[in-house]
Amino acid sequence: MASSAPPTSSRGSEALKNRHPAGLAVLAGTELAERFSYYGMTALLALYMVKQLLLPGHAEHVIGLAALRRAFEFRGAMSDQAFASLIYGWYGGLVYFTPIIGGWVADRWLGIKRTVILGALLMAAGHLAMSIDATFLIALLLLIVGSGFLKGNISAQVGTLYPANVESLRERGFTIFSTAINIGAVAGPLGTGAIALMYGWHAGFALAAGLMILALIVYVSGSRYLPDYKAAQAKKAQLPPLTRDEKVRTWCLVGVIALLIPVNVTYTMIWNIGVVWVDQHVDLASPMGAVPASWFNSVDSFASVAAAPFLVALWAWQARRNSEPSAMTKIAIGAAITGLSGLLLAAGALTTSGDEVPVLWPLLGWFGMGLGFMWYWPITLALVSKAAPAKVNATLMGGSFLALFFASTIMGWVGSFYDQMSNAAFWTLDASIALGSAIVILAVKRPVNRILDLCET
Repeated sequence: MASSAPPTSSRGSEALKNRHPAGLAVLAGTELAERFSYYGMTALLALYMVKQLLLPGHAEHVIGLAALRRAFEFRGAMSDQAFASLIYGWYGGLVYFTPIIGGWVADRWLGIKRTVILGALLMAAGHLAMSIDATFLIALLLLIVGSGFLKGNISAQVGTLYPANVESLRERGFTIFSTAINIGAVAGPLGTGAIALMYGWHAGFALAAGLMILALIVYVSGSRYLPDYKAAQAKKAQLPPLTRDEKVRTWCLVGVIALLIPVNVTYTMIWNIGVVWVDQHVDLASPMGAVPASWFNSVDSFASVAAAPFLVALWAWQARRNSEPSAMTKIAIGAAITGLSGLLLAAGALTTSGDEVPVLWPLLGWFGMGLGFMWYWPITLALVSKAAPAKVNATLMGGSFLALFFASTIMGWVGSFYDQMSNAAFWTLDASIALGSAIVILAVKRPVNRILDLCET
């Protein structure tokens, strides 16, 4: 992997220490469109399965669905909601497992740029395959592979734009990058939800396909601002094997990534069971009619976008005063905020009389989840990008998404018990997972900081 931006003059290199490179806008724009596509589709997914795909007259036409259900029913017959939760969990998990394969392909075979382009093409094909019931599982497979090729490698390229000695600027760059992701994540569910409401589920999926094609256009047209993968591969080929210290750092980062699994179980639950719970139990009435439940999956992303400029300004101010918290402290704060947000959903279920939960409770819960995300996820990516040895940088960046793989599959399994518990008990269980994670992260932050040579604040 190249560790710097495309060639510049010495004066340009000095200026880069104080401002963000042009390539950041290209990568952020690509991810904005791609995340519109991804989150727009996933906002519909759980509701689409429960309200149409798994019903008689549809389920029997889906290639491979009956065999998949038999495989999942090893513990006995399950409801359609439980089956949908498992599909959602494994789909979401595999989407985040394949980036490590995408990182390997980029590092060892195609290079980052070609791998990203191939991933975008596969994702566009996957969204188009969602346009009919029969190819539902084929569509998910295409999206899983395509996202794996694209997602981790886009994030890895952000890190290569910054010199190694500008840690705070790099963290702010990843925060800006995550903000672009969240703008797409806000717009996606709103757009696909509105189109699905007016023209049907498959029209919503078609809109997601169109935005994926736009993401490809943005990336290809701006690729001249990104590091040249051929030069990066040539430099990488000259590097010796990992030293003992590099191996220690690598395994330490693997441990940090593992610590994110519980908090992501709590967070991703709102995209699966959360939207089903809102559809079933939350008062969605408005002066213009009932609001689509899928729109709630824009709220957490909106919160992330709204919080980003304040967090960037706060951390920049703290950096100037040498009081900025370490990455591990920020990650622990994010986990705690996420867990407390889950408790808001439990409180809403507890304090409500009847089946209609006031809309304020889920709005506050979703908003808090998005705020917590900005404290832990972009900071983790920046930490891995900075601390990972150059020889395995792209692979470890892809490996960061393994936290989301394990989290999503666990989330799908936990979510399959939703219709066997009270709503308050279910959301309390979900919240406790993230709160436990926050405690563990705080407990191990000092040894992690020592290994990675980070400031302990």
